[in-house]
Amino acid sequence: MKRTTSSKEIVLGVTGSIAAYKACEIASRLVESGYAVTPALTASAQELVGSATFEALTGRRVITGMFDPLASPDIEHIAVAQRAALFLIAPATANIIAKAARGIADDWLSTTLLATRAPILFAPAMNTNMYNHPATQENIEILKSRGCAFVGPGSGRLACGTVGLGRMVHVPRILEAVEIALHETKDLAGLFVVLTAGGTREPIDPVRFIANRSSGKMGRALAMEALKRGARVAIIAGHMDVPPPEGAEVIVAETAKDMAEVALSLAQDADVFVGAAAVGDFRVQNPSSDKHKRSEKGLEINLIENPDVISQVGALRRDGQIVVGFAAETADLIKNAKTKIKQKQLDLIVANQVGVEDSGFGTETLRACFIDSKGTVEELDLSTKEEVATLLFDRVSDLLD
Repeated sequence: MKRTTSSKEIVLGVTGSIAAYKACEIASRLVESGYAVTPALTASAQELVGSATFEALTGRRVITGMFDPLASPDIEHIAVAQRAALFLIAPATANIIAKAARGIADDWLSTTLLATRAPILFAPAMNTNMYNHPATQENIEILKSRGCAFVGPGSGRLACGTVGLGRMVHVPRILEAVEIALHETKDLAGLFVVLTAGGTREPIDPVRFIANRSSGKMGRALAMEALKRGARVAIIAGHMDVPPPEGAEVIVAETAKDMAEVALSLAQDADVFVGAAAVGDFRVQNPSSDKHKRSEKGLEINLIENPDVISQVGALRRDGQIVVGFAAETADLIKNAKTKIKQKQLDLIVANQVGVEDSGFGTETLRACFIDSKGTVEELDLSTKEEVATLLFDRVSDLLD
């Protein structure tokens, strides 16, 4: 999570799951990021983790009960409910989910969840059978219908020894969900953003393939920015070195043909389409069904042209739909990008320099410029990919107005 200058208060509700120990790291990381964290431990959580740890990590008194004799007005449940920017319940047991869904208020945390109008984010952690039980699933759907958000659960080995769905997700995913929930600008709320990310792989034989150096970092940054702004996001993912952000729908498309097929299908309903993937221009005409051997002499591979994904989307665009492309270039950056924006019928193109140390595939930064359909060029300073994503969606938002 990035360092923020925000002094927003997050109430960290910790409930009685064995995953409660992970809440210590969550508290520490949130404070490190600049948030004020008020921990609230249920009675069951106190059997697993100690208040002193959370007080040391947050610098704040831990709320442990409704009738604490040392309670002061600043931790009274109505006061906290009114000033909190977010309630994060991590771990969230089946019990607290049921209480929140049914309006039961029998301890400090469940009572305050009724009183707050702040966003509520649950990170479930429980036995697989408990999570899959119809009652729990119904309670989750009730809370989602009321605007509550969920992150996870994940799959893996559980404390009870079984393997399945129910683990609290890793802390970085929870922190990303916090970023999404707290982002102030929701100018893409209600919109569907589809983007391509990563690099395609074209098979030579069952073992080898033709690929490129794309890491998927730019696509990931774009997806995260769109999620923070309130959009529903689908990523059509080639090979990515980084995991997609929490909350995005992911459709894997390894080859250019696969990516084009999925893109044309999803683009029909997309409000915004961003082609950030490095799509291979060529594929092997006849991939071998058997592995090529070193002993083969004079191995020849015939290449044929791949479909141009973003061009196909641009050609079929609807009125009011925004289509954005990327142009990765080693030379004549602006000239080549201006040609592409016309040929591909785009609203905006991001021309980015590749093949240099601080810009391009696998780097954390880009040397880029934006070019619109009128040919107007806006050159950016060296920027992180997250900064480029923010600036890009600022312009998309302007185009949607």
